[in-house]
Amino acid sequence: MGFLDRLKGKGVPVDQLKARVAQFKSKDFAEASMATCALIAAADGRIDPAERQKTAAFIGSHDVLASFDAAQLRESFDRYCGKLSSDYDFGKIEALQAIGKLRAKPDQARAVVQVGVVVGGADGDFDESERRAVREVCQAVGLDPAEFGV
Repeated sequence: MGFLDRLKGKGVPVDQLKARVAQFKSKDFAEASMATCALIAAADGRIDPAERQKTAAFIGSHDVLASFDAAQLRESFDRYCGKLSSDYDFGKIEALQAIGKLRAKPDQARAVVQVGVVVGGADGDFDESERRAVREVCQAVGLDPAEFGV
């Protein structure tokens, strides 16, 4: 069973996630989504250039994020990756603060966690460090990681 099939089994069809993300077309949601993607890319404590490129390509091509301007998403993702690369601990704090802005918006918070799950599993291997990063995103927005199977 593929990763997306498992995600669908948890009641989150990708087309539903795409529709959910499209309705949250706000700067805070876009920033939180890119901060989440950067945290997933840096899940093992550093951002490998190949991992960064692969995640950036995913962001620019995946239907779930198609309602946003790809260039703006890439700029935001690159900014968070740069911060995580130059000082991982401070970069992580800044990324989690951006994500935490969705704490009072539970629908957006759930959607950003789901984006993290999709990005983490995009390569077919949702490893423990990526799961840990998604759990941290859940904590930042006040959601139970068990809801997302992480």
